[in-house]
Amino acid sequence: MTPILFIDRDGTLIEEPADFQIDAYEKIRFVRDVVPALLKLRDAGYQFVIVTNQDGLGSEGYPRESFDGPNNLMLQIFESQGIVFRDVLIDCSWPQDNAPTRKPGIGLMLPYLQDRNIDWARSAMVGDRITDITFAENLRIRGFQLRTEQFGGEWDWNGIAHELADAPRRAVVQRNTKETRIRVEVDLDRTGEPQIDTGLPFFDHMLEQIGKHGGFTLAVKTQGDLDIDEHHTVEDTGLALGQALKEALGDKRGIGRYGFTLPMDETLASAALDFSGRPYFVFSGDFKRERVGDLPTELVPHFFRSVCDASGLNLNLQVQGDNDHHKVEACFKSFARALRQSVKREGAELPSTKGTL
Repeated sequence: MTPILFIDRDGTLIEEPADFQIDAYEKIRFVRDVVPALLKLRDAGYQFVIVTNQDGLGSEGYPRESFDGPNNLMLQIFESQGIVFRDVLIDCSWPQDNAPTRKPGIGLMLPYLQDRNIDWARSAMVGDRITDITFAENLRIRGFQLRTEQFGGEWDWNGIAHELADAPRRAVVQRNTKETRIRVEVDLDRTGEPQIDTGLPFFDHMLEQIGKHGGFTLAVKTQGDLDIDEHHTVEDTGLALGQALKEALGDKRGIGRYGFTLPMDETLASAALDFSGRPYFVFSGDFKRERVGDLPTELVPHFFRSVCDASGLNLNLQVQGDNDHHKVEACFKSFARALRQSVKREGAELPSTKGTL
């Protein structure tokens, strides 16, 4: 079965001018990132159908000839980039006509509704107006309102392509106790600058290593009882991160599972890990200093143990060297690099002879 991406034209594929009519060649300006996004979706198996309201098209004020030229040029440019539209569906009525074929009505969709080869569960609609979202609701498919200055919206084309093509593995964990309030967000299939705030700047820096070198989007916001000490903040952040990783990985199909070794000047750290579902942590190393920055070094292995307990992770972490700052940072970086390898998709099979992880 084939998923269909239904797409509005003006304001979605091409920018909408002030007079709301693209009736001249010089008015054609493509929306940012639309071409790479559609190529990604094409490669994911999507077909594309344009569904557009063109008020009074064919009337004296909006003759068909002034529409066809720019529209055909737009289609030719898309085709030159490898993007072909299965269909272009146009409603030419006025809003006051209340025609059933005018979005958000679905009168133009009848042939598609009768097509048994369409994967409606994966199909979606992209547009810049609320009427496009209502159209999607009427079709019972997912709707994405593209972000524009004129009509608002929350999505851009890169985000839409990621959402539909990557089947992103995401999780949001909110952990609240008497000692801490923590929110962790992960997206294992999208890179981004880590957003970390725990109240401990050096710990923030270490968590940034996990997101940056792990190759995934990570956001952590922790409010802890730092007036007492750092223990609850570090421990509970580890538990929340571990839970988020577990939820994002889901059934773990296609993951790589294993480890990484990393040098940092005189320091060498090794992180061998396995998302086995059986939490176990082994740490080999020592620190001469009680603190590095504002982070007690005794809490470094404790953090990783917390991650293991909450995620079902087996981690063997070893570090040796002379500089404690390097050793702590190498622990976090090697763990991040091991995570990067282990959560990377390598197909759809479950990497276990047991049939479960």
